Amino acid sequence: MPSTIPILFFHLLLSLEVWSYEAPEDKQDVFARKACPAFLTFTNTAYLAGVTVELPCHCKPQQMQSVVWFFRKHLGSSQETRVLTDHHGNKLLDTSKVPHSGDLRSRFFIRLFSLLIFRAGPDDSGIYICGSPQKDFFYGYDLDIQEARTISFTHRLTPERMNKKVKERKGLGSAQPLYRVFTSFHPWSVCDRCGVPGEQVRVGLCYVHSNFLHVRYRRANQTVASCGSGAVPRAFSRLKQSTVGAKLEFKNCQVTCPNKAPPSSKLQALMAFLGSASMPADMPVFYLNHPAERVLTLGCPGARPNMAIAWDRGSEPIYRSEHSVGRNFSTTPLRVLIDTGHHLVFTPAKTQDSGVYYCWLQGHQAAEIHLLVYAHLRRGQSVTSHPDFPTAMKTVLKSYAAMTAVFCLLVFGRAGVRHLRDTRETHLD
Repeated sequence: MPSTIPILFFHLLLSLEVWSYEAPEDKQDVFARKACPAFLTFTNTAYLAGVTVELPCHCKPQQMQSVVWFFRKHLGSSQETRVLTDHHGNKLLDTSKVPHSGDLRSRFFIRLFSLLIFRAGPDDSGIYICGSPQKDFFYGYDLDIQEARTISFTHRLTPERMNKKVKERKGLGSAQPLYRVFTSFHPWSVCDRCGVPGEQVRVGLCYVHSNFLHVRYRRANQTVASCGSGAVPRAFSRLKQSTVGAKLEFKNCQVTCPNKAPPSSKLQALMAFLGSASMPADMPVFYLNHPAERVLTLGCPGARPNMAIAWDRGSEPIYRSEHSVGRNFSTTPLRVLIDTGHHLVFTPAKTQDSGVYYCWLQGHQAAEIHLLVYAHLRRGQSVTSHPDFPTAMKTVLKSYAAMTAVFCLLVFGRAGVRHLRDTRETHLD
């Protein structure tokens, strides 16, 4: 066996594939092909509240190894500009520790020069600029985060309803209005589950059409901008009181699951070599511990704003029609709900929420989450004030009484057996 190793090594050196190998050419830097604009403009972009927003820095000088992101409210002054980095190009952040309604500084992350904002809200709307610590500005965004005003099921549009909508859009009181407000809908998403009843979702965002928009805010159509954009003049005061806003619509669906492709022969050979009869799991498994009586938000790994996402607890599906804020017709608020960013939110989490949760992504199960919600005492809270204290005391006392009764039965039984044995021996004597 040792003599064959040099022979194999010699054949490897003589093989044509080894000598004909060429190293791949270095790709040109993407920032070297795109120059920054001489006059800083802001690209208008709009999202629904609750999603994770990614703002890429499309241009920067090649010598810059890190970037700094600046943030300012639309109506704020230059003195109110905030720096969203530690001047080292990155700010490490564990997304599992991001609160549901935390400050902007605790919900952002810089990755490959792009700014990520987790669970963006309307307060995050404003101007975002990619620059340097020396306050050189490279690229800017006009971000508009819109909160869904209506969450509803959709119905088929009849000609009467279509004509009614057209009249509502055109009924502005004048022949040539200064602006026109409308809702632009994204295409319907794919069915969020397969093999079982699911839901389809589509998002409608509020936009304004006008010839009087600010020229520094850019879109593909210079006469259209989102309703919360800085391009909308302040004189359009009626726009904020408009009934047209962001909408979230969903409808029922059911599709069959596609046939899974058989594992490759290489994988089967590897598993056979390792002595394992089972194939590796198709989806990752996560374990999460969380204290009770606190807000908990679960996000689906790998999810993006325009993807179809669904949640199950065990084999029980969690539908938006039953766990959305806009669809809650009862007087008591929902404690477990799916927000507009497709996160599963517990307000607050209870110990009975512990279990196994499954996340669906684009119609396929993407993750398995084992959740453990444990009792947690707050600061200044005694053990007796905990709501589960009476139940725990009853359980402990019942267990103690049962153990005492068993002990007494054993003692009296042993004493009775000994007494009968002594009596029998005395009778024989």
